[in-house]
Amino acid sequence: MSMASKSIRYLKRIRFDLKVPQNPKRSSEFSSRYMLVSLFSSKSYRKRVNKRNLAAFKPTLDEFKFHRAVSQLLPRFKPEELDNLINVQEDPLVCLELFNWASKQPRFTHDVSTYHVTIKKLGAAKMYDEMDHVVNEVLSIPSFGSEVLYNTMIYFFTEARKLSRAVNVYKHMRSIGKLDCRPSIRTYNLLFAAFLSKRSNTYINHMYMDTMSMLFKQMVDDGIDPDIFALNSMIKGYVLSLHLNDALRLYHQMGVVYDCRPNSFTFDYLIHGLCSQGRTCNARKICDEMKAKGFVPSSKSYNSLVSSLALEGALDQAVSYLRELTENERSADYITYWTLLDESCRQQRHGDAISLLTEWEEKRFVDRDTCRKLQYELEMNYGNLYDQIGPPRYVL
Repeated sequence: MSMASKSIRYLKRIRFDLKVPQNPKRSSEFSSRYMLVSLFSSKSYRKRVNKRNLAAFKPTLDEFKFHRAVSQLLPRFKPEELDNLINVQEDPLVCLELFNWASKQPRFTHDVSTYHVTIKKLGAAKMYDEMDHVVNEVLSIPSFGSEVLYNTMIYFFTEARKLSRAVNVYKHMRSIGKLDCRPSIRTYNLLFAAFLSKRSNTYINHMYMDTMSMLFKQMVDDGIDPDIFALNSMIKGYVLSLHLNDALRLYHQMGVVYDCRPNSFTFDYLIHGLCSQGRTCNARKICDEMKAKGFVPSSKSYNSLVSSLALEGALDQAVSYLRELTENERSADYITYWTLLDESCRQQRHGDAISLLTEWEEKRFVDRDTCRKLQYELEMNYGNLYDQIGPPRYVL
């Protein structure tokens, strides 16, 4: 740990240990020390200020629009009429006020349609706190709702990254005795997509994978056949959490246990995951199966294969896949180019590195600036390559 980070941690610790001095002579010392520490609390202070600003600029209800909308309802309106009225409103605050106003009217009871349209309007406007109150009202009614209504709740909770609330709605669906409220394949796919979105930390993916496995098992036990999206989500989750054997097991069950054939996404997830673990032989086998079924690997798969083969010292095979990449109009990234050149120089094949770099520039696989950058980095690491050049062995 650097000295700067240690100092910051020490100063942050001081703030909680400080007490107001009883001796007035030390008040100035206390003030100076507190001012020094308070410099590190400016971030939290800004957050409090921003919250106050947001509260000050919180949108208010347009009374004119609300009263105009109420005037369009008959004295004894039905839930279908309220549903249609809320559906045409553009202001979500007016929609919420109409819903609350209707709740107080005598001889009126909300049904699934009015709850559904209100939740959609609030969720689309990202008024998640207000939506949460309406959702709680629905969940408090026994044996009420529909699959579409609960799927809408789950969708907007996942959009708000409130995964625990989405899972609670899912559990409520399973506890209801009504068949039209039971989770469907869309319910599970919404949850799978939420658990996989915007997650790059392997540990977090590992923690979420337990929940995904439980959901998948419950889906199969309930007699719901997984579709290609659900199976690909599980394979992607296993890859991200580094459970490659489980991903391969599920892949081999596709078309045998489950009535779904692998698609291009299935193969791409497996190829990238296997290469990331250094299992290049398995990755090449999956790639051959992919091409045999008429699919073309993605740029990510090709880049993973080229880099993984180059790191293993199989430069000829890496160049072959790079040639295949360009023929299939896929794009290689900078790291792939650099890995191939760097490993060529490590194996004392400087002539091959220069030949590759020349070919890439002539065929415009990379622009001139990128070529100069690659050449500069090679010279910084290995010196002047032309002094060590040998006859080139392959041409791209």
